[in-house]
Amino acid sequence: EVQLVESGGGSVQAGGSLRLSCVASGFTFDDYAIGWFRQAPGKDREGVSCISSSDGSTLYADSVKGRFTISRDNSRDNAKNPVYLQMNSLKPEDTAVYYCALGPHRCVSSTFGSWGQGIQVTVSS
Repeated sequence: EVQLVESGGGSVQAGGSLRLSCVASGFTFDDYAIGWFRQAPGKDREGVSCISSSDGSTLYADSVKGRFTISRDNSRDNAKNPVYLQMNSLKPEDTAVYYCALGPHRCVSSTFGSWGQGIQVTVSS
């Protein structure tokens, strides 16, 4: 069974930083994508960022470019290879529930079929 567990959310003032972590397990894809999505109250879910396992290529939504950084821990002693979303210069409009998701292939062509439970990020002005 595929499982994704997010951590690191919380509350912060505008201009602050948070780092989200996503640990995925139970999958067998050799080539996969881990994406971060968010959903604010009353709004549709939107893609925030994504990283491909095959080449480490990344994608970002225009709204977070230059402020958010996605990365993957490839150190040999960390078999779970968590994916991080470093969020800097946070704005109140970044407030949302953030989800990580897993899918086969690279970010540009992946269909994200497995999702974490979501984690709240609140940015106050």
